[in-house]
Order: sequence, then C-alpha cells, then structure tokens
Amino acid sequence: MAVNKIYPDAKTALAGLLRDGMTIMSGGFGLCGIPGALIEAIRDSGVTNLTIISNNAGVDDCGLGLLLVTRQVRKMISSYVGENATFARQFLAGELEIEFNPQGTLAERIRAGGAGIPAFFTATGAGTQIAEGKVQQEFDGRLYVQERGLTADLAVIHAWKADTEGNLVYRKTARNFNPMMATAAKNVVVQVEHLVESGDIDPDHIITPGIYVNRIVKLDTVEKRIEQRTVRKHA
Repeated sequence: MAVNKIYPDAKTALAGLLRDGMTIMSGGFGLCGIPGALIEAIRDSGVTNLTIISNNAGVDDCGLGLLLVTRQVRKMISSYVGENATFARQFLAGELEIEFNPQGTLAERIRAGGAGIPAFFTATGAGTQIAEGKVQQEFDGRLYVQERGLTADLAVIHAWKADTEGNLVYRKTARNFNPMMATAAKNVVVQVEHLVESGDIDPDHIITPGIYVNRIVKLDTVEKRIEQRTVRKHA
C-alpha cells in the first residue's frame, strides 16, 4: 500500500510531531538551504524548551532567529552563531545554553548519528577547551578527543526537488547540512521547491533516498535571502 507523504502546508506537515522539550535538527548554512517555512510553523505552534542542532542560529528576523525572539529555544548545538544579536543577548544573560562544535566535528557528529555510530575520535579540539570533560586518547603519537554522534526527534530540511516517494535532490550550496540531517532523526519533514512524480528523477541524481523522508510540503514561493551581501567596488 502506497504511503502519501505529501502535505498541503508546513503547519499540517508538522502536525503531531512537535512537543515541548524535543530535539530538532535544522538544515542550512547561514541562510542558504534553510527550511524557513517549517521554522515559521514551529514558531507558530508555540512549542518551547527546544534543543536545536544547526550549524548556526540564523539572523534576528529570519531562520532560527525567529525561535530565539519568541524564546522557544533552551539549547543550541552549533558551530557559528555570530550573526544573531538576539542569541548573543540571551546567551550573555544566561538564558540560553550553547554547545559549540568545530564545524567539521558538528558535521561528522550528525553523520555518525545517522550511521548508527555512537562515538568517534578526532584530532580537532584535542588538548583545548573543546575537549574538557571528554575522553581523550593517543593514537600513533597524536592526541584525539572522543565526540558523540548526534540524533534528533525531528529534522526539518530544505531540498530543491522531490518526487512523491520522498527521493530528494539538493541544489549547489543549499545541499550543506541537509542530507546528513535527513539520516539522523526519527522523523524527517522536508520543504521542497519542485515536486515531481515517482520515477521522474534520474536515480543517479538522488542524494537522499525517500526511505528517510516521512513528510513533504511543496512551497509555492521560497524566500532566498543573502546573509552578507558582498560586491566588488566600482573601479
């Protein structure tokens, strides 16, 4: 029996999946490839005490920054949060917990979680504050630190194209953290720009197999903001 994975909007796609205190992975890098519509639906749901795993925290009025403004986030597990003034204020006031990760370590922790690997060793951060309270071990004369794999109750991600079975294709830089997060959560909800019928995507082009995807919402429009606009000065 075929399973219908298509939902009419972000709110409906998240229905029954959200609860206070849950852990959510959110794809994207800066504002590129973020699941903006799904983040807005999480905000509108009113769930609180969230742990968010994401490379960064968005900006004050976009992306995960929206959840910080409404104080729905208890803890961030991130690599970089420097573009968000709301985050800085809450963190410095002791109102928000942060678990910083080197960017490559964060990516590997998510990949490991999706692969069923509970922990791994990396040289990055060994012997520094990053390693405090963690197992450290020497291999072949070099010190390594143990990092734990990451999983989540829910992953919200963005893809360029999906078919009705949930097979996903990402476009260029918007690929970033989305594919690995799709493997590391109990439930995966994806917002897509283009939706096609099953079989319309070349199997060699599929990046995330549909077996990982639970729900799909096709967006009519997608806002793609530029986080830092940098242009060459005129001669």
